[in-house]
Amino acid sequence: MYPLITRDPVSGGEMIATRLECPESGIVIEGRFSLGWIGRLTREQLDFVELLVKYRGNVQRLAAEMNVAYNTARSRLDEIVTALGGAPENNGHLDRRAILDQLADKQISVEEAMRMLKG
Repeated sequence: MYPLITRDPVSGGEMIATRLECPESGIVIEGRFSLGWIGRLTREQLDFVELLVKYRGNVQRLAAEMNVAYNTARSRLDEIVTALGGAPENNGHLDRRAILDQLADKQISVEEAMRMLKG
């Protein structure tokens, strides 16, 4: 089976499903079905969400698994939030939790964390 294609490769628009089939029973239903929130994400974003769930929302562990910096993983998460219609926290600034996560991961110093928390 092929992975779900959620975006039109030509226009980038959201795809819809027009046929659902149960291989076990042979039942086929035809119509126009929305993919819901899944349809607003790219294949790469869906893979990211899968890992995020696997790691129970721990972006730090997810970043380590993906072998990317915490900030890169956080940025990808912000892109997904935006794609789903949400706004990045604190107008794009790192939120308190993210700053403390970076401090715990020794990505920033105590002084830098203090400055970021005050700003």
